[in-house]
Amino acid sequence: MTQTAIISKVWNFANVLRDDGVGYGDYLEQITYLLFLKMADELNKPPYSKNLHFPNLKDVEGNEIEAGEICNWETLSGKRGAELEAFYNQLLRTLATESGMLGQIFTKSQNKIQDPAKLLKVIDMINREQWSLMGADLKGKIYEGLLEKNAEDTKSGAGQYFTPRTLIKAMVECVRPQPLKTITDPACGTGGFFLAAYDYIVANNKLDQEEKAFLKNKTFHGNEIVANTRRMCLMNMFLHNIGEIDGTSFISSADALISDDGSRYDYVLANPPFGKKSSMTITNEEGEQEKQDLSYNRQDFWATTSNKQLNFLQHIKTQLNIDGEAAVVLPDNVLFEGGAGETVRKELLRTADLHTILRLPTGVFYAHGVKANVLFFDNKPASKEAWTKEVWIYDYRTNVHHTLKKKPMQLEDLRDFITLYNPENRHRRKETFHEENNPEGRWRKYTYEEIIARDKTNLDIFWLKDKSLADLDNLPDPDVLANEIIENIESGLESFREIADILNEE
Repeated sequence: MTQTAIISKVWNFANVLRDDGVGYGDYLEQITYLLFLKMADELNKPPYSKNLHFPNLKDVEGNEIEAGEICNWETLSGKRGAELEAFYNQLLRTLATESGMLGQIFTKSQNKIQDPAKLLKVIDMINREQWSLMGADLKGKIYEGLLEKNAEDTKSGAGQYFTPRTLIKAMVECVRPQPLKTITDPACGTGGFFLAAYDYIVANNKLDQEEKAFLKNKTFHGNEIVANTRRMCLMNMFLHNIGEIDGTSFISSADALISDDGSRYDYVLANPPFGKKSSMTITNEEGEQEKQDLSYNRQDFWATTSNKQLNFLQHIKTQLNIDGEAAVVLPDNVLFEGGAGETVRKELLRTADLHTILRLPTGVFYAHGVKANVLFFDNKPASKEAWTKEVWIYDYRTNVHHTLKKKPMQLEDLRDFITLYNPENRHRRKETFHEENNPEGRWRKYTYEEIIARDKTNLDIFWLKDKSLADLDNLPDPDVLANEIIENIESGLESFREIADILNEE
């Protein structure tokens, strides 16, 4: 079967199950479990003969069932009807108790395909292919395609874990990760940054055996607290030839913000989760559920705050090696918020070289109401003087209109920024903005002194005129305008919710 035919078949079956009430997310979960078992079965046979161990079936209390049926593909694919459903349910529970990547893949696993006939069809579809013989490109394309479909399903909320791949590729092209270096993402979602970095390193270097082994097993590290998203990330990595099926998991289930575990990395590439406040739900004395702000009291943080974005920024700074580099997607509030926000910005400018900010347009994320930026900064050793000398800002927001369906942002749209960023030598940059000759230039620098002199060290800087306010004859298409209105309303609602939460607490 051709590559296109396999991808089409996998997607089409997702649509069949969707009619039965099984969403993309649930389908993707089952595909993950079944693919893992099938590929493990293939790797246990010649020429691989990996001798991967799978446990015997256990009952609800964790006791091994006397019949001793093994929780593997061979046993599962031989079942039919009600027996298949019962065995599959028990297999998932059993494998969830295992250690390493196996246990991480099956943590909190459940069977969402209640019709045994449909479940058997999915098993047969997977059974017809020799997945281990397929190239990583094809396996990756199938899985990445499903992840993107799932992100587009706005009702599931999966979009918050899926950063647009165009943006990720642009960030990686600017940072240019090198072999034998470590990369982390403290909120890694489905692993988009890892994949782009992996592809970049492979495409731009002739790797020797040591470098290949390091890239496969030691380069990538991350955190993802949502079990379903974490399993998708692990499977996505494995299908792209990162990690071993019987190896230890390189994605931690721990909350990255809780503490500094002492690990340091050469690169941090991240898009921390949207939503301004960290909170936890508790049950009060009256038996009612209420949310409490969650602040992380860490000695390595410059400011104690419940603002999740500011906490991630501080944590990322801690994670970097002395000469480490970071590229992080953060919302506008990080650039202008007072109090803890001002403290964090001043310390970041002082202790690191915050050299570049990319202002992103609306309409590029699956979560609505997001106005975000990419901050690029390099860590530095302790110094009496501030390390940041100039901050270069590229405004790709003003007078730019994108929508996810009709006009999605492409890598070529960011090519001008990548060129001006000048990854080969970012110390040889040239402004495109000029007050007289080119007032519409999108690339402009500000000195450290100019920024420190701004109220609250505000980094939310823009200078281009919004043409839509002046040129009523050349308005964007109605669907673009409608989406921008939705973005602005969503953003406004989020701000009002935060104000309401504060007032309710007082």
